[in-house]
Amino acid sequence: MQKAVTVKALAAAYEQRHITPTEVAEQCLARAEETRGVFTQITAAHARAQAEQSTARWRAGAPLGPLDGVPLTWKDLFDIEGTPTTAGSGLLAHAAPAEADATLVAHAEAAGMVCIGKTNLSEFAYSGLGLNQAFGTPVNPALGVRARAPGGSSSGAALAVALDVAPIGIGTDTAGSVRVPAAFNGLIGYRASRHRYAMTGVFALAPSLDTVGPLARSVEDCILMDAVLQGGRGNEGREAFAGTVDEARRLLAQQTFVVDPRILESDGVSAAVRNNLLAQMQQLREAGAAVEHRALSSLHRTQALVDSHGWLGAYEAFAMHQARLDGPQAKDMDPRVRRRLEAARHFTAAGYLHLRWERPLLMSLFERELGGATLVLPTTAHTAPLLQPLQDDDALFASTNLATLRLTMPGSFLDTPALSMPSGFERVRAPDATTDALPTGMQLMRPRGDDLRLLQIAFALEQVFSSTNFKE
Repeated sequence: MQKAVTVKALAAAYEQRHITPTEVAEQCLARAEETRGVFTQITAAHARAQAEQSTARWRAGAPLGPLDGVPLTWKDLFDIEGTPTTAGSGLLAHAAPAEADATLVAHAEAAGMVCIGKTNLSEFAYSGLGLNQAFGTPVNPALGVRARAPGGSSSGAALAVALDVAPIGIGTDTAGSVRVPAAFNGLIGYRASRHRYAMTGVFALAPSLDTVGPLARSVEDCILMDAVLQGGRGNEGREAFAGTVDEARRLLAQQTFVVDPRILESDGVSAAVRNNLLAQMQQLREAGAAVEHRALSSLHRTQALVDSHGWLGAYEAFAMHQARLDGPQAKDMDPRVRRRLEAARHFTAAGYLHLRWERPLLMSLFERELGGATLVLPTTAHTAPLLQPLQDDDALFASTNLATLRLTMPGSFLDTPALSMPSGFERVRAPDATTDALPTGMQLMRPRGDDLRLLQIAFALEQVFSSTNFKE
């Protein structure tokens, strides 16, 4: 498999018999073995068996669909028959193997996809930075000589794509866990609305917020994977998307995009993040789209609600893990994760109910305020932070984690479909006089359930603004 290959290119190579799924799987497995901290388990025998079956289908001219033989990885929250689901915790490293595949894993197998392994994450998926003391923290060398946080909690899913182990990494997103690592590593990360995908066989963190999403190098790959995750073979509904650049331009010319100036002008948003997003908005204007700068009270009311009553996910995560926190396992948990879980111990039932009551009202307000437009926000206010200081300073870790998730949490609370895509780079001078080019990200958001329209718009953007806009 050539580096940085897309699903579409791989399928074309299979069809033209330039390479076989078996050969690709062997290349992916070799790369997986070279990584550190990316995988909790590499499913080599399983991958080889799936790849051999796919190779036979392609040779017979009868592939199951465009993703037949395409490698992917699963965040280690998804049950895969015969392997333990560790949730990134040493406490579960030797758990009993799953007796059945998660529904989504079964969907991917039915489409002929090849599972390379299960990827690392923040313990119990409870951090936006991606550090893990049990399995190690994966690092992206493309971000410079000094190691930087990979983003979390779907750290391994992102790094498996960034390091060209597989073109698709499946993650979960509760407060930003797909979008943050996508932004830190210059990838596409799509958070689906809840209930778009089945959650059976997925280890839960906060059930009223948890959802699933793919990380990839292109929006088109996310669209193909979206069809598979819904139980298709990958080519369903493709006619709903712009087929040419001209069609994409016509679609964008009919769209309105909203930028909230109160967020862009806040102290936490770095100059590079702000300027790169504004530059992309200017290109949208040049493509004929309308761009409005106006504050959305639904966003700010959501943030104020969280600031005053706590994060909805914190209530549910504490409830999920209270037995561990109250028992002998607590001492073996990642202390940073344990402290964050413990911080919700004093939260009240009244506070939880207030958040649940306000949530649908704010969702409705968000939809009314957008009025059919697409919201554009930075994915994170800053680029990937240096790893070592976060490991050395627990207070810095805690404050950076909250700052990292601050712009993705409102979308999770409002259950918006959201897609993070690269917006440019921040150039940071290193001590050795070299310059690190750190990706910045912007997220597109639409009201709950409007996933198809979001993907259509993101795909049009990808066609009109080619990836060269985001290269160094």
